[in-house]
Amino acid sequence: MPAAGSEGEEGPAGPGGGGPAGEQAGTGTPKLCGYLQKLSGKGPLRGFRSRWFVFDPRRCYLYYFKGPQEALPLGRIDIASACFSYHQPEAGAAAAAAGDEGAAFEVHSPNGAVAVLKAATRQDMTYWLQELQQKRWEYCNNLDAAKRDSRTSPTPSDFSKGLVAKDNPDLSILSQNASAERARNILAVETSPTDLVGEQAASQPAPVQPSAINFSLKQWSTEIKNSMSSLRKGNNENRKSIFYTTEEWELLDPTPKDLEDSMALEEKRKHLAEGSKGLSSSAFPFDFGRIPHKTRRPLKDMIGSSKNRNSSDSSPTEWYSGNGNKLVSELQLKYQSQQEELEKLKKDLLSQKELVRLLQQTVRSSQYDKYFASRLCEGVPKEKLELLHQKDDQILGLNNQLEKLNLEKDSLQQEVKNLKCKVGELNEQLGMLMETIQAKDEVIMKLSRQLSECEDNTSSQSGAVNSSMATCTNKELQELDRLKYTSLEAKLCQIESKYLILLQEMKTPVCSEEQSPAREVITQLLEDALKAETSEQPEQAFFKPHLVSEYDIYGFQTVPEDDDEEKLVAKSRALDLRSLSLSENREISTGVKWENYLASTMNREMMRCVELKNLIRSGIPHEHRSKMWKWCVNLHVKKFKDSTVPGYFQTLLQNALEKQNPASKQIELDLLRTLPNNKHYSSPTSEGIQKLRNVLLAFSWRNPDIGYCQGLNRLVAIALLYLEQEDAFWCLVTIVEVFMPRDYYTKTLLGSQVDQRVFKDLMSEKLPRLHAHFEQYKVDYTLITFNWFLVVFVDSVVSDILFKIWDSFLYEGPKVIFRFALALFKYKEEEILKLQDSMSIFKYLRYFTRTILDARKLTGIAFGDLNPFPLRQIRNRRTYHLEKVRLELTELEAIREDFLRERETCVEKRDLISDDEEDS
Repeated sequence: MPAAGSEGEEGPAGPGGGGPAGEQAGTGTPKLCGYLQKLSGKGPLRGFRSRWFVFDPRRCYLYYFKGPQEALPLGRIDIASACFSYHQPEAGAAAAAAGDEGAAFEVHSPNGAVAVLKAATRQDMTYWLQELQQKRWEYCNNLDAAKRDSRTSPTPSDFSKGLVAKDNPDLSILSQNASAERARNILAVETSPTDLVGEQAASQPAPVQPSAINFSLKQWSTEIKNSMSSLRKGNNENRKSIFYTTEEWELLDPTPKDLEDSMALEEKRKHLAEGSKGLSSSAFPFDFGRIPHKTRRPLKDMIGSSKNRNSSDSSPTEWYSGNGNKLVSELQLKYQSQQEELEKLKKDLLSQKELVRLLQQTVRSSQYDKYFASRLCEGVPKEKLELLHQKDDQILGLNNQLEKLNLEKDSLQQEVKNLKCKVGELNEQLGMLMETIQAKDEVIMKLSRQLSECEDNTSSQSGAVNSSMATCTNKELQELDRLKYTSLEAKLCQIESKYLILLQEMKTPVCSEEQSPAREVITQLLEDALKAETSEQPEQAFFKPHLVSEYDIYGFQTVPEDDDEEKLVAKSRALDLRSLSLSENREISTGVKWENYLASTMNREMMRCVELKNLIRSGIPHEHRSKMWKWCVNLHVKKFKDSTVPGYFQTLLQNALEKQNPASKQIELDLLRTLPNNKHYSSPTSEGIQKLRNVLLAFSWRNPDIGYCQGLNRLVAIALLYLEQEDAFWCLVTIVEVFMPRDYYTKTLLGSQVDQRVFKDLMSEKLPRLHAHFEQYKVDYTLITFNWFLVVFVDSVVSDILFKIWDSFLYEGPKVIFRFALALFKYKEEEILKLQDSMSIFKYLRYFTRTILDARKLTGIAFGDLNPFPLRQIRNRRTYHLEKVRLELTELEAIREDFLRERETCVEKRDLISDDEEDS
């Protein structure tokens, strides 16, 4: 039976407290508050947790907090529409699960929720039940009195704004009527709470929470029984006083507009919903927003209670005449929602029954297996039992393998999905490429139309169709003649080159004073071949050679001035280069491809792509090289440039010029030795010398750890041929600080030594025959290749090949150096293998790179024949050899220190000095 109690206007004599402690707003009644334990959680973690409860008489809500000092509640229980029940010690599954049956009671809300609370003692439970029922009674009585006075909802100004813990003098509680007072006196039970109830409980520690974890099957079955019993009709009707509400509240942060809408909706519902209690606003500084809730109250009970509640105020005719239609529609919606909720509960019940059936079946099967195994083991020999165990182990192993195969199957299916995604991406890229090709075709067609229009205009001006056709025919014939002339000129250059080599071979040393006529002819031919064309008696020459320019397009000398023999070889090489360039011009020019690509990027930013990489590998045309080199450099040093201030290069240069710079002396010594065979750096007054000085000084000031290293001057000199001073400075930063490893250009040249060992490994892998040949004759080819890596092939290959290497190097990075170094050896592999002694091999290695002239063939070897060429492999081998070289340098330093100490102590060795000490 529910415990009930009453109190007078002044409240019970016992103490009271608040969420923080305080009195009830507007009266001297102590606040109903204190510690209770609330059943919460799900499954094995379900159990009682200690909470601080505070009753709000203005809303008739029982709020619960984590502790007395908390400002925000964890939740609330609607007391106005709730009923109470408690159980005897032998009953109540929820209380029995917690371990204390006597002090637990339940609060049933109209929406079906059941809050199970437990007091510290049975005395506290009785006190809480008495006070809560009395507060509910007072609230409902006051609400009825207010409705008799006025049928309207309170205005927004009537809403309270203070905390639950603070007094609000503007709020007044309606006084009880005489009938409520008489009922309270009759039902009052004299109880006094313990220290866990009232204001003084706020200073008490929270009671210890019992353990809530129970994994037994008994606990699961108990929970299922509780959930099933809650669905039975009339289970607790004999001990409940039911007050329903149609709304549920939850914590929100509404806007002022939402608050006004909420109050307007509340005002409408007070006239329509028969179970509404006319709730006021929250007593907390934050507001509570209302959300619609599907009520579970039967339709006939709602209609009956609506008639009873309104019988004292107005007749049924008056009520239905004004609001009948709205009430019927609202009741129909509620009835439908309750039917849906009932179906959902039935489904939940079926699922729980199925769970119970499965658990029971599992228990029965395990018991049967145990019984069967025990009966079998009685008369079975040990050998058969072991055999059975082995079979069981095999079954378990096969199950594990099956699981692994299933996992592998899933992983393979995932890989298939990923591959399909990649195929889709490739299809998209293919579509983009097709669109690009289509756009280029449109550009070509547009240019062709423009060209035809121009030709039409020209022909129209001439005034005759026949003449235009003749013009077109003449142009075609001229183009054919040009192609034939180019082909013949290329062949002529080849013949002249072979002719010069033949003359050089035919020239023999003088054996006697008498000279044969044949020798005179050969000498005359050589003189004619080496003479430049002049206006003096050109008709007297036996042979008029093909003219070769003194400098190439990069400013390098094509023919040296001193040695006649070297002049002949250089001129022959220049003729071969011209023959190759003329042959390439007969095919589709790379310039056309570059023009099409740059035209497609006019309206978008240039980005890395396969098409651009292939174009750069084939070589950047001379007219576009400045633009592309600058773009490549900015691509690699963007993060450095973004972190610098404007005028960074000029600031570095100014500091290097004004302040003492230890690298400036060595820089001055190396300026004229940088590229003496290039007209831009051949004299102190050349244009490139001052720019070279500025870039090297600025870099030495930026990177004092390196300062200046011989080799940097050649890198800057090549960059300055196509870039301005500041761009050449950032190009040097890209090479030294981005591309190359640390200590590549420092005093020890540690990174350079490591790369030579990595290159040896790649030689043994990519060119095993040539590597074995060098090992057989003990030729250390790294003495030649060391300079290739340090200055990126400057002064090692002909200029056309050098700049094609630099094109790819500035775009792809240092891996290109390894590619072309291997490609140079593979190009001449057969010739080197024919050499059978170390002296001839080493002599050939010193100049063989200058004899390689076919850049297209060399590029094909570097980027085709040597694949695959992963950068990860180079990085791993660099890391491996770096440790070895560091260890060797450490040992050498230790030997040097030992020698110096020994020299100081030994009188005989004291006079020995090294070259470094002599220089210093």
